[in-house]
Amino acid sequence: MAGAATEIDSAQAWGGGWRSPFNVSYGKLMMWFFLISDGLTFGGLLTALGFAKFANPETAGSWPMGEEVFTHIPFSHGHNPLLYVAFMTFILIVSSVTMVLAVEAGHRMDKKKVIFWMLLTVVGGLIFLFSQVWEWSTFIAGYDGDLSTWADNATLLHSPYGGEFATEMHHGHEVKVMVSQGPTLYANFFFFITGFHGFHVFTGVLFNALVLRNVIRGVYHKRGHYEMVEKVGLYWHFVDLVWVFVFTFFYLV
Repeated sequence: MAGAATEIDSAQAWGGGWRSPFNVSYGKLMMWFFLISDGLTFGGLLTALGFAKFANPETAGSWPMGEEVFTHIPFSHGHNPLLYVAFMTFILIVSSVTMVLAVEAGHRMDKKKVIFWMLLTVVGGLIFLFSQVWEWSTFIAGYDGDLSTWADNATLLHSPYGGEFATEMHHGHEVKVMVSQGPTLYANFFFFITGFHGFHVFTGVLFNALVLRNVIRGVYHKRGHYEMVEKVGLYWHFVDLVWVFVFTFFYLV
């Protein structure tokens, strides 16, 4: 009948194409909603960090200089400001590039290239995660990154975020005892924000690995599209972008 409304089933309305909101599929739209909310969370945390640092200059004066936050390279005693953190950042940015190439290969239905580029993305994420574990271990131990020296007898160990440890003998064993916490507020922000981001990297690596498994099994090739690769790619690019801000706030400012 003329003028009557045309009914559209849910598959048509949300499956992508010109009828769907913003011309994207339901899955990608929901991913964008999640990323926006997650971005606001990180924005709030970094804003709180900035406020705590610049609103209380008498307290923030004891915080470490950005370039001196992490100066170690694994199994090295050298003083190399920002070098290893720059390496971590480079690896994460490169992994974002490999994800772009995986999505592009998916658009061409090139299964082998999707597998290759997604595998490199997963490897890059794992390298970043293990590097962050090393960084945290070094901070907590409070010394220069050489595991064999973390419990040297009669040595005062200085934590990069201002804490100090001394070794003492307890029941015939050497243990480290914190004698000064340093700027605890800075440490709280550092471990929470970098840990929160690290959790995102971990989940991103997990999602990418699961999608990679499905790609290898040919799940998406049978469907006729690799949209799932694009959706996890959006999440991975977000994780990389957030690290740029975390890196700036903690290591450069």
